[in-house]
Amino acid sequence: MSADVVVVGAGAGGLAAARALGARGLRVVVLDRQRTPASIAKGEILQPETVRILDGWGVLDALRATGARPVDQLAIRDPQGRALLALDYGTLPGSHRQILCADYGDLRGVLADGLPGTVELRWGQRVTGPLRAADGRVTGVRVTGGDGEQDIPAALVVAADGMSSPLRKAVGIDVERREYPHGLVAFDVPGVEVADEVSAYRTDRGLCLVYPLPGGRCRVYVQVTPGEFRGHSAADLAAWCDRLLAGVPAIRPLGSALRASLHRRQLLSVYRLRAAQLTVPGLALVGEAAHAVHPMAAQGVNSSLADAETLAATLTADGDRPDATGVDRALRNYDTARRPQLDHIATVSHNAARMITSVSGLPRLLGARMMRRTAANPRLLGLTAGNLSGTNVRPLSLVDRIYQLGLLTDRHAHPPVPPAPQRSERR
Repeated sequence: MSADVVVVGAGAGGLAAARALGARGLRVVVLDRQRTPASIAKGEILQPETVRILDGWGVLDALRATGARPVDQLAIRDPQGRALLALDYGTLPGSHRQILCADYGDLRGVLADGLPGTVELRWGQRVTGPLRAADGRVTGVRVTGGDGEQDIPAALVVAADGMSSPLRKAVGIDVERREYPHGLVAFDVPGVEVADEVSAYRTDRGLCLVYPLPGGRCRVYVQVTPGEFRGHSAADLAAWCDRLLAGVPAIRPLGSALRASLHRRQLLSVYRLRAAQLTVPGLALVGEAAHAVHPMAAQGVNSSLADAETLAATLTADGDRPDATGVDRALRNYDTARRPQLDHIATVSHNAARMITSVSGLPRLLGARMMRRTAANPRLLGLTAGNLSGTNVRPLSLVDRIYQLGLLTDRHAHPPVPPAPQRSERR
């Protein structure tokens, strides 16, 4: 068999690429080594620009029907729940001005259900490597699965096979990969109602992130040190939970449900990853194969869907089904269009993460200072909201950074307002 495009990986990024390319009339085969989709805590905060993309693909209503929770505000709060910095997404430009909190599995499900008839999705297929022409161009993939080994020729291969990306390694694309000095433990907490807000608590232990999920649930991420959860008994875990609740009084109403969820926790390492390039002739990287950022800024899956939209637009810009020469020209355009955007997202995400996750020393002091100055400056608040939401991306200038540090006074700043009242969590 052959196809116009082979997409390797059926996560949200791979399915989005298949959806976008298939909708433009291309014959797409999606391959995933898993026999069934795995459940993992990731990609649940969909920024307004991603909501726009999903709406354009005709799957937004289906995602809303899963119970996805609309959210108007992202706030950084102290352990007692007092606002340190709040971003009101209702002030954003355009028609999509809300975050959507959705299950990653539901997102993947609606993308799969909405695939055009030109797309074939095949589970339990392990890609063993790329096919190459004499000049080195990627011309397809070799696959093993239930039908044995076979070659699938294609004009384009899309590597959406995750951070470890065997395809990326096989074609020789270098990456810069750095692990943060902390991890995250994720809890899926049922039977609770939390505020319609993405709440990032800045605590003595670092980040505690809480947001609503469908079905009367919420997600809780807690920053942990390496090895913090190794070899713990049930009594040790209960004591850990008690210390967490004592240190973050704002989440105490979640205490009983959080304790009941301890056995379902997921421990996550946190990385920064950036590929040196997004393409080689015949192959494009999408999603975590190309980039990964700290979850604090909620940019990971959003960037993956934007990759898919941009790739489809560049590949079919000339209107015809491209030949190998046209594909490679489009891939160069994809790299040119996306890499500056991804560099910007990486910078925004890292700066936001350091502001919240630093637990001592100068980084923590500077983070607190930058939050105060940003919160007191409506222009900087608007820039920050536009950058995180993806609706109005404008990198902060050096002068803006100086304003954030308080080394210069911005004429747009005003005195800090009294903290917003604590948003209590409801059982």
